[in-house]
Amino acid sequence: MAEVNIQGVTKSFGTQRGVADIDLHIADGAFVVLLGPTGAGKTTTLRLVAGLEQADAGEISIGGRVVNQETPAQRDVAMVFQQYSLYPHMKVRDNLAFPLRSPILNVAEDEIARKVQQIAEVLRISHKLDNKATELSGGEMQRVSIGRALVRDPAIYLMDEPLSSLDAKLRAELRVELKRIHAEMAATLLYVTHDQIEAMTMASHVGVLDEGRLVQVGTPRDIYENPRTAYVAARLGQPRINLLPADLFDYATPTGAVQMGLRPENIVLGSGQAASVVRVEHLGDQTRLHLKLADHDVITLVDASESANPGDTMRVTARDPLFFDAQGDRITQA
Repeated sequence: MAEVNIQGVTKSFGTQRGVADIDLHIADGAFVVLLGPTGAGKTTTLRLVAGLEQADAGEISIGGRVVNQETPAQRDVAMVFQQYSLYPHMKVRDNLAFPLRSPILNVAEDEIARKVQQIAEVLRISHKLDNKATELSGGEMQRVSIGRALVRDPAIYLMDEPLSSLDAKLRAELRVELKRIHAEMAATLLYVTHDQIEAMTMASHVGVLDEGRLVQVGTPRDIYENPRTAYVAARLGQPRINLLPADLFDYATPTGAVQMGLRPENIVLGSGQAASVVRVEHLGDQTRLHLKLADHDVITLVDASESANPGDTMRVTARDPLFFDAQGDRITQA
């Protein structure tokens, strides 16, 4: 494995900006997730590291070696795409072995067999090695796709939304598996997603992208608790943060604040302003209340045992709000 440094990297496609002046350090063994909506520049950044796109400006280094002029093969990276990209006529064993049979790597067959068995055990698909790819479930196919990258033992693994085509149950299972695999292999991993749950549960560090710019990098907890902007605050958290007028609650607001950000768990029931219940979502371990507060839509989380029905009136107050100025930048309390 190796550390990766991206310094001042810019890439445009005609008049369309892909990424602008990206600076990102990926430590050896880190699991870094790039998070943002479609068009934010996540996949472009991944393709620039892979060598599938050439940067207009800036420098990319892998393991201390500048790789701007190197081909994807020379960069020693392995990429997992959203689609499985398996050879349907081949058995799982041969799909896993395929990257190792490249003339460039020149790996002996006995070493290939050992490596395939090792990766199959890590991915828990040893019992499927003699199945054809077409005989696998969606989750098993994605495990094989990930395994084709893992057998390479590259400097860095690049993953482009590999779980997005799976159903919710399989995504949850493979999130746990990927985190376990990362820990076992001490791999360096750059992962792209628009799914905040993947970012929160898997990453050692999250980079939030907005229209091609990397606006904040930090641990998932740091970004959740200390977002620099309203945009970043809205990227992490489920349900999303409530962005409301700064003076909506009777709360001391800092100078210049026009917007208050309240996580659902920071809206407290029992006292304060009157709000009407619009909708109730029972989620088993918790309940979401959709409220109308002075013509503003607000979501809060309450205990599953809380009794509430549409049309009820509740009193709510704010706890530990975040404040933002007219440009959406964070303002800290004086």
